[in-house]
Amino acid sequence: MTPRDTGLTLNPKYDADGLLTAIAVDAATLEPLMVAHMNADALRLTIETGEATFWSRSRARLWKKGETSGNVLRVVEARIDCDQDAVWLRVEPAGPACHTGARTCFFRRIDGDSLVPAE
Repeated sequence: MTPRDTGLTLNPKYDADGLLTAIAVDAATLEPLMVAHMNADALRLTIETGEATFWSRSRARLWKKGETSGNVLRVVEARIDCDQDAVWLRVEPAGPACHTGARTCFFRRIDGDSLVPAE
């Protein structure tokens, strides 16, 4: 074990692309809402503003969740895993988290080799 694993100093371990995986869950229900990525600037802005900001790999830029839709994610608590390469955000969503308009990005369940609506 290293100080990163058990210590109390924030020392994110970014991957080769400079990213961490970020998981957002509903603060009240703990339902998973979305998975995205953060670079150092996104993590800093999320901590400073209290609103989830991510790195868009497809657009190659920072994006604050809800910047166009208004469906921001207000961060209630941010945690980092033991080796500091993944962030868990408990959030209060201001609307659907998924770009499809669904409440969560996890609206389908795998059933064999098919997908079915999750209940």
